[in-house]
Amino acid sequence: MLINPYNGCSVGCIYCYARALPAAYFRLFNDQGLVTVFEDFDRVVSDQLDSISVAACGYLSPVCDPFQELEATYRLSEKIVGEFVGRNIPVEFITKCEVPAGVINLMKEQRHSFGQFSASTVDEDLRRRLMAGGATGGATDGATDGATVDELFGSMAHCAEEGLPVVLRIDPVIPHLTDSREELKALVERGIESGARHIVSSVMDIPARMAKEVFAKFRGLGVGLLYDLERAYCDSIDGYLHAGIDYRRRIFDILRNLCEAKGITFALCMEYEKIGDGVVGLNREFMSSVNCEGMDVPLYVRDGERFSPAADCSGACLSCMDARCGVDDLAMGRDKGKKDFNLRDYRRWSRDLEGRDG
Repeated sequence: MLINPYNGCSVGCIYCYARALPAAYFRLFNDQGLVTVFEDFDRVVSDQLDSISVAACGYLSPVCDPFQELEATYRLSEKIVGEFVGRNIPVEFITKCEVPAGVINLMKEQRHSFGQFSASTVDEDLRRRLMAGGATGGATDGATDGATVDELFGSMAHCAEEGLPVVLRIDPVIPHLTDSREELKALVERGIESGARHIVSSVMDIPARMAKEVFAKFRGLGVGLLYDLERAYCDSIDGYLHAGIDYRRRIFDILRNLCEAKGITFALCMEYEKIGDGVVGLNREFMSSVNCEGMDVPLYVRDGERFSPAADCSGACLSCMDARCGVDDLAMGRDKGKKDFNLRDYRRWSRDLEGRDG
């Protein structure tokens, strides 16, 4: 269940794909650096949760950092976490920022909730240059550049110490900049030291419509790097430029081997290979966990005012052949049908399950 409390992001990654999204609020973000906040969005989420009897893990956030600077003022992410946990529905986050104590205290009480922390380098100077427009000299309007390397891994370790499971996302790997074996090994080791037992990774992809803009932002890191990047991005998949498949396979092989040597699991996020007229996910080659995020989170169903797991399963819907949860649409291993769902689907499933119970 995807949730974006903020439209736009003050962390200011120079490769941010949210700048390419067509919605008006994201155009405002790209053009003027303004992040749009919807007043009382947590109440909207609350009403939506009250309208369903089937719920998947909440996801903060698929596009913009839920703990960016505005969170200190509006606390929308913390309030939304409260709405999920108050109903015993699991929720996860992905962040490049420090996690507020209130969020940790809420989430650690829900057994299937977890946090993901995203890092591309352990080099603080390089991290800073990759955020808030730093590579081009001068910050992007409204950008604040997220947590330092030490702050991020410190927040990650604190979550783990409090009993909240954590995942490290080496995401994205930037070709010819953060892709050395030494850099990747340092990230894996730092993640493990901070409590991670699973790592997710991807290589930077670039929306084709803003490729020139993204490449230009790397110019400040060296003309040679810019030349190498432009040569590396030779694959085009669904409107995005990707580094060549042989390069990506080599990086993922390094990462999986590093993880296996340390006894932790590994997976990829949104990594594909073009085969003929179609695409195939690379997780079939490289994933060593059951689920991409490394956490087994079942579907939840309403049990009075709260929710509880629908079945004792791994939550691996993409490979599921037997919908023990009672929602046949989620046995996505059986056919090549729909694999993305919205609130309307959750309401339909809710009606179906309530009809069976009735």
